Amino acid sequence: MLFIYICAFTLSWWLGLYLLGRNPHKPLLLRSGLGLLAYALALGCAALTAESPSLLLSQFYTLFIFLPALCWAGALVCLLPLPEPLRQRIDRFWLLGILPLSLITLLLAVGSGIAVVQPIGEQAPSIALQLLTILCGSPLIIGFGLAVWGWQKARPPGAVGIIVAMTIFFGLGMALLIIPLNGQVPAWAILGVGIDLGALGLTIALLDSFDEGESLRPDMARSLIAATLSALSFGSLVGLAILGTSATPAMIALLFGVVALAVTVPTIADSLQQLIDRVAFPKTPALQQARADLRESASTLPKVVIGLPLTEIDDDEFARLTRRALSHLGDLGRLAANPLTQMPVIEARLQARGAADQPLERAAELKELLAESIARLKPRNTGDFGTTDAWRYYNALYFPYVVGLRPFNRRGQEELNSTMQQARDWFATQVPERTLHNWQNAAARIVAEDLRRTLAAHGSR
Repeated sequence: MLFIYICAFTLSWWLGLYLLGRNPHKPLLLRSGLGLLAYALALGCAALTAESPSLLLSQFYTLFIFLPALCWAGALVCLLPLPEPLRQRIDRFWLLGILPLSLITLLLAVGSGIAVVQPIGEQAPSIALQLLTILCGSPLIIGFGLAVWGWQKARPPGAVGIIVAMTIFFGLGMALLIIPLNGQVPAWAILGVGIDLGALGLTIALLDSFDEGESLRPDMARSLIAATLSALSFGSLVGLAILGTSATPAMIALLFGVVALAVTVPTIADSLQQLIDRVAFPKTPALQQARADLRESASTLPKVVIGLPLTEIDDDEFARLTRRALSHLGDLGRLAANPLTQMPVIEARLQARGAADQPLERAAELKELLAESIARLKPRNTGDFGTTDAWRYYNALYFPYVVGLRPFNRRGQEELNSTMQQARDWFATQVPERTLHNWQNAAARIVAEDLRRTLAAHGSR
């Protein structure tokens, strides 16, 4: 039984960290990753309670077993195939209403002990526990209904169907853990829910890689292999010690802690290296940046899509890749994974200036190519800034992406030249955030058409 617990824990812990490592600033990845980490911690508490029943461990188990439902409800909101304004309102309602209310109720219930779940025991679930289950599970039910309602608007096709189906299985599997059958958690239930959560996490990663225009399998396989080898190398030592003595709560806790640490280090190695560099080289930021660029180049290689026939993809997909490239204009690491770096014109420009054919060099050339295309949107002979309709597409791309202006955030942008100040004030007072987003989408299509012409002029691979 302990082996099943540790396998499910390792899978959930790794996948949660992997999703967070892809981009913790994306709500979908953040909520999905936190849900997986919470489920892993619940498994650890369940394993400890199975060996040594404890009120404190049962309270922690209660806390962690409810959190995945809340996190996945928030992730499901991000996937709803609804008009963006409606989806944002639903997301705010979940974030500012349902989530705080559920968390407060959960903490109060756990703190008072009235909703303690016993993974091993004879207790029937209390009324408070049943109410808490309904409160935490209702967002999943609502999200399921909204997803079915907006099924036909899903992109990519079928993605919402996969998420909905797995959400149902997740809800059923979680119910088996929250309300154990005959006082025990069946081994098949633990494995089933773990596999289901893994499949959900994999689906989320696939959706994100599709959105980013990246290749998922090589990068994910490398991360999984590294995490598995590390967990086996260190966890097996503690496992042998347990076999040689006895499975005491202290040894089981040590096993889970060692495995968690062994999985964490290779999965978030780049972030750890960056932290170490800041401590080791505090007075040499240039060295820190150089090492960060090298790590970024190495980590980008498995994500690059090689051999994508750019001339054969439709206009909508090409515009989506262009829009994604524009949003990553200030981050060469993420830009390097964009399939547009494989355009023949990029290779020709590298050869023209005698640069090495490296991911970051390709990203730098794509950045320059996009900046040139944006510059062609600027009205001629009318100064550096204007507010007429002729300027809106240029302003929407140039200031936020090329020069890095954050129109709706004044923090850290106190020292700006007069043109930048005018642009920031104009955005803040005259351009709603939603309008800016629409202008950027429309301008991205114009830039995509410009890139299409460049691609046609240089042929295809």
